[in-house]
This record gives sequence, C-alpha cells and structure tokens, in this order.
Amino acid sequence: MSNEEKALRKQPETEAEKKTRTETDLIGSREVPADAYYGVQTLRGIENYQISKTTLAQYPRFIKGIAVTKLGAAMANYKLGMITSEQYEAVAFACREIMAGKYRDQFVVDMIQGGAGTSTNMNANEVIANIALEKMGHKKGEYKYCRPHDVVNASQSTNDAYPTFIHVGLYYTHLELREHLIDLIESLRNKADEFADVLKMGRTQLQDAVPMTLGQTFGGFAYILENELIHLDHAAEDFLTVNMGATAIGTGICSKPGYAARAVKAIREITGFQFRLADHLVGATSDTSCMANYSSAMRLVAEKLNKVCNDLRTLSSGPRCGLNEINLPAMAPGSTIMPGKVNPVIPEVCNQVAYKVIGNDLCVAMCNQAAQMELNAMEPVMAQCCFASADLLMNGMDTLRTRCVDGITANVDRCLKYVHDSIGIVTALDPVIGYVNATQIAKEALETGKGVYELVIEHKLLTKEQLDIILKPENMIEPVALNIRIDH
Repeated sequence: MSNEEKALRKQPETEAEKKTRTETDLIGSREVPADAYYGVQTLRGIENYQISKTTLAQYPRFIKGIAVTKLGAAMANYKLGMITSEQYEAVAFACREIMAGKYRDQFVVDMIQGGAGTSTNMNANEVIANIALEKMGHKKGEYKYCRPHDVVNASQSTNDAYPTFIHVGLYYTHLELREHLIDLIESLRNKADEFADVLKMGRTQLQDAVPMTLGQTFGGFAYILENELIHLDHAAEDFLTVNMGATAIGTGICSKPGYAARAVKAIREITGFQFRLADHLVGATSDTSCMANYSSAMRLVAEKLNKVCNDLRTLSSGPRCGLNEINLPAMAPGSTIMPGKVNPVIPEVCNQVAYKVIGNDLCVAMCNQAAQMELNAMEPVMAQCCFASADLLMNGMDTLRTRCVDGITANVDRCLKYVHDSIGIVTALDPVIGYVNATQIAKEALETGKGVYELVIEHKLLTKEQLDIILKPENMIEPVALNIRIDH
C-alpha cells in the first residue's frame, strides 16, 4: 500500500487524540494544548511575558490567595443570583482543589507582567473554569456551561481581584515567615543560655570595650530579631483590608448592591482571618502601601540578619590570626588552593540573602510611588518582590539556624585571655580609682605592653584582694554596688 493510500485510509483523530483545542478571544483564535486547564488568554500571557522566568506556580501561597478570593466571589455571586447552583458548586470545587495544592502547574504566567495583573487573573479564571467544566461533566473549553469571564470572574475586575489575591497570599506568607523567624530566635536564645558563663571582651567600633559574656552577645542577637516580629505583625495587619468589590476603579460597576460586603465576609469565613472591606474603594484601588510597608518590615529583618551574620564571621575569624572566639560548623572546604582553609559560608550566603531582600525593597518603594490616577500598574513586580523576599528570608533563616547557629561552640580560654590582656578592663576600675588614674593606667599599658592588673598594683592604687573583687566576671557584666573607693 502506497503512502498516499495509507493517508487516505487514516481515520480522523478522536477528541482524546487531539493535541490542541481551539479557543478564541478578542484578538483571535489560538490553539491551546488539549490537556491544559488554562486557556487562550493565559497562552498569550505566556508568550508576552518571558521576563523573570518566575511563574505563579513558584509561589503556592499566592495561588492559595487566588483560590480563596475566587471562592469568596463565587459564594457572594451565588447568593446574589449571578451564577447558578450548578456553576457555584463546580467553581467552589475547583477553588478548594487549588487551595489544597492541586493544579499548581497550571499557573504558568510570569509573575512580572504588564496589564496590572490581568494575565494572572485570566490564568486563574481559565483554570478554575476548566476544572469546573470537568466537574460538571463537560470538556475543557466548553465555556458555554461555565465561562471564565461571566462565571468565575463575575462581579470582578482584575483591579480588585488581583490586589485581594496578593493580600490574602501575603498574609498566609506572613504567618509562615514569622514562624521561621521565631525558630531562629529560639536557637539564638539557646546559645545565649549555653554561653551564659563564658566571659569575653565586648567591642565598640571594632576596638576593645568592656567585658561581657558570650551569652549576652547571643541574647542580643535574639533580642534585635525579636523586635522585628512586632514590626512584621503590625505591617501584615494592612493585608486584612481589601478592595474586593471595587471592580474597575472603586465604583463597584458591574456588581450588585451588597456584593462587596458579601464577598469579603465569605473570604473571612474561608480563611478564619479578620478581613475587612476598605473604607474608600477608589482610594484603596490605587493604594499599594501595604506591600511597601511589609517589604520595609522584611528589609529591617534582613538588616538585622546581616548584622548577626557579620558578627558571627568576625567572632569566628582566624583560626590563628583572627578573633577565634567561636567556632562555626565546618560546612565545606574553603579553598581550591589554600589547604585547610574553611570559610564561614553559611553566614556569607545569608548576607547575600539580606542584600537581595534590601534590593527588592527598593524596587517595591519605587513602584509604590508609581500609581497613576485610579490604579498602580506596577503591582505585579511589587508582589513578586514581596513573595520572593519572604521565601529568601525563610530559606536563609532556616539555613543559618540548622547549618550554623545550632552547631556553634565557644573557645572559652581564648575569650578569657582577651579579657585578661585587654586594656578595656580599666573601665571597670573607673568608678573606684577615678577617670584620671584610669586614663594614666591605660596609657602606660599601651606604651609598655604591661597589663592593667599589673600596673594598678604597681602604682598601689588597689590591693590585689580589692582588684580581684572588682574584676570578678560577675561584677563586670551587670550593675553592682562595690564598697571599694579610693581618694582620687
């Protein structure tokens, strides 16, 4: 049989065998992969925005925010008679499936996009519609039974749905981020307890200061990070205010009276969080300050994390020619040319996390002031920066905790030697021998190389017994009342 005869005798493809389906939008018709739950407008989004190569699928909490928002809208629309019972049940099923983590691979558009999030909204509308269609017993693309625009997007615009996606998704993200931060704080507090009796020199401006304990150093790390929990919580409260029901610009056009309140109430019921409707929907629709505030709070966490990592690197420097007061866990050989070198790679990578988060915050700040008239079209990159910064911080803090902080050990003898050799301990003698005497002792110690302890006795400013009392570790690390004073 010739090839021509074989071709003539070949049967037409069945629907199951087709590799594409035809979908049509305002611009024209396109072939969409037959097994895809997204549709033609998502396909255009994929083609138009090959920007960051970071898709919605990489941020599951954002996708959960999308599903929660669409479910809340469906609940309100059903109660107001905008969609049928069958459509509501199918859409609700689809949203709950997505909330459970399914179909994540169908959210394929780039996080950074033009159109103020329209491609994201349509990606969601099409995926939900097609899952709903299958639940109703229809094929993907048979939109006459459940349309992405008229059913899934009923009473909505991208301009109120998309910001609500972000608010819900970032609030879920915040709740996770704070738990990772708490874990790191707890790890630092454990080290503070472990090192409570390790005496060391404190330093200001990288110069010897006064004695303290290594436990106080790690307690300080925990404290400065714990303060940022308060700032994060405060900033996250703004995410609970949404403009759902504002539709295009805040006037509520194309929605029924009562829709906004019902939609927000539904979101409250779905999440268990106290979401509320913004007081002025026109103002709220162009206002992206909640993302700016939260990004700023994450930047502060990053800055504190950076300080902690810098200090860990400095305290562990050496091992022979640096401070070497602590040992960081050895995670990898440090050089391809220098044998035996081990670098502080975990604090280093967390420094880089901090710098990236700080850079993301600058982007968010610039976009926040870019709103024009009734909308800020820069929301997509703001959202991408916020979700990315949160993920970076969570990964970075977990890495720092498990691969560095938990395994830190103290070089007790080295720490104590610095205290004994330091001129800084003269500060502890200041209230007893006076500032002038203390200054002279410090100057002579610098010039001669003699120790403070030795010089105080040599100049008969104090007896050895008095000096030993004053220089007890417990008398140098907190306020004490000493009944020792000379006439100076």
